[in-house]
Amino acid sequence: MQERATSTGDRRIELTLRGLILGGLITLIFTAANVYLGLKVGLTFASSIPAAVISMAVLRGFKDSTIYENNIVQTVASAAGTLSSVIFVLPGLVMVSWWTGFPFWESFGICAVGGILGVMYSVPLRRALVTNSDLPYPEGVAAAEVLLVGAGSRGGEADAENKLGLLALVVSSLVSAFFQVLEGLKLFASEFDAYFRAGASTTGIGLSMSLALIGAGHLIGLTVGLAIFAGLVIAWGIAVPILTALHPMAGPAADAAGAIWSHYVRFIGAGAIGVAAIWTLGKLTAPVVSGISSALAAQRRRKADGNQSLPITERDLPIGMVAGISAVCLIPMVILLVAFLSGGVLQSMMLPLVLGALVYIVLAGFLVATATGYMAGLIGSSNSPVSGMAILSVVGAALLLVLLAGNAAPAAKPALVAYALFVTALLINVATISNDNLQDLKTGQLVGATPWRQQVALMVGVIFGAIVIPPVLNALNSAYGFGGGANALPAPQATLISTLAKGVIEGKIDWSLIGIGALVGAVIIALDEIGAMTKRFRLPPLAVGLGIYLPASATAPAVVGAVFGAIYNAWVKKRPNAEASRRLGVLIASGMIVGESIWGVLYAGIIVAAQRGFIHVADPSQPLAIVGDGFAPIASALAGIAFIAVPFLLYRWIGDRSAKALGS
Repeated sequence: MQERATSTGDRRIELTLRGLILGGLITLIFTAANVYLGLKVGLTFASSIPAAVISMAVLRGFKDSTIYENNIVQTVASAAGTLSSVIFVLPGLVMVSWWTGFPFWESFGICAVGGILGVMYSVPLRRALVTNSDLPYPEGVAAAEVLLVGAGSRGGEADAENKLGLLALVVSSLVSAFFQVLEGLKLFASEFDAYFRAGASTTGIGLSMSLALIGAGHLIGLTVGLAIFAGLVIAWGIAVPILTALHPMAGPAADAAGAIWSHYVRFIGAGAIGVAAIWTLGKLTAPVVSGISSALAAQRRRKADGNQSLPITERDLPIGMVAGISAVCLIPMVILLVAFLSGGVLQSMMLPLVLGALVYIVLAGFLVATATGYMAGLIGSSNSPVSGMAILSVVGAALLLVLLAGNAAPAAKPALVAYALFVTALLINVATISNDNLQDLKTGQLVGATPWRQQVALMVGVIFGAIVIPPVLNALNSAYGFGGGANALPAPQATLISTLAKGVIEGKIDWSLIGIGALVGAVIIALDEIGAMTKRFRLPPLAVGLGIYLPASATAPAVVGAVFGAIYNAWVKKRPNAEASRRLGVLIASGMIVGESIWGVLYAGIIVAAQRGFIHVADPSQPLAIVGDGFAPIASALAGIAFIAVPFLLYRWIGDRSAKALGS
């Protein structure tokens, strides 16, 4: 499907069937990987760069492939991957025992309807936050660099970098997956932790032996990594010691520190994130209004002079079509809400609950879409604290339901909690699609793509992702479970969000802790603003909040990865072809994430097979274990050494290969 690109008669290959299919196939990998990673450690990653590399490697066999077609492929893949943000909320319905699994059509509907409405929101936001903004969009710019290098020539240095980039992605993925296989065999420990008492206080640190988190740390960068470290210091160096002294507990130090962090400190982190998010929203009012005005002005020019009056990089879907598709999305959204309430204890209050939820999703969804889009542009999609937006969203939803159904019988409280989570899941899919999509549209702007074609590809990607997510969630739920148990996936955000929903609706939430967190957030915002004015340092407040409320085992390795990435970038900066080497380092980091995450999904299948008797093992929860608990000290030592050595060797290998193959 070749399409006219300009008014001069030039033609370009951009939105093609093969591009959409390839993007869908890549979606199967990266969406599953993001779902697993998010449930395990509370972080997701942007899939644009690895998807672009895979696309160029596959489509280079077609003589008529173009940079625009490769851009469409990465757009489809990243749109689908963005939907994995639903795992910050949806598992809560299982945790509160409302669902036992993830019914396909309900889960598909949440992702598809919310995602498509979110794509419509991204149209005016593109003008506000991409065209008329100087936000850096780190991953969008990096993806554009990769595409531009790949399109530079068919042969020579550009082609050599393309091949080396694919090799880097494959090798680091295989190494990361093998690292996890060794953990499954119990030859490597999966986590290191050390907790201790100092007088009346207790504290400690946990460190997940996860190469995926090393890769995530590289992608978030040193500034955000150090901000997360500041959050760790606040949580485990200040708050936990003070609160354990005020609330002494008997038993192991790890249990005491963990209980205080879980029941007190996380809510301080939630307050800090909430204040930072509100601050961000306030700063965005003017740019968003400007973007909407610009979109309306473009529509008037299109009507007066025809579509050709606009540069190709400014041709969005017509605003009338955007409004029409948005309106149509409300119909299945109402059906989902009505179906959820039908036949239950809340059916008698269906009309106000459905109308209230619908208005809340539409209005709050746009506000949160604006905030997540801005944060993604500022610090990158992988760093953007989507879960922080989910925290604000579920508190707002729960307060709304208390207002609408405050006179409900006590027996209806569990249903209200579940409905709050269901509404928040829809809202988050509406809102967070802009987290990655604006990165894609920035990439498109830099390579000269057509926005409306990308917006069509974004909708296709949403459908692909909506198909993939429910079965992956069901497989992981069957294999591991969520939130509790020895081998359960922690699902940290879903755990916290479920607790917040119950706390607000049942009137048991400790607002004083959130208030303390709000004060902490205000201080951090002030420090960050001072740093911005003096140009001496930055302390992204949302990243500090993440360091407070995410488990240390998840955030500490990300800090290590941020330091590793900074050291690697400083090293290659002094070597031949530094920019190419830096891009290849990004692919090494992406591969570490992809390999571990894909193995996690495959391992879930092995566990399910063992639990159902298809594989006969002594312990179905650890089907690959070949050593017992007595090997644990050796496993810890081996994992610790490998955890440092493997990334070092991967970075050294790709840096040397880059200098040798691409250097001049």
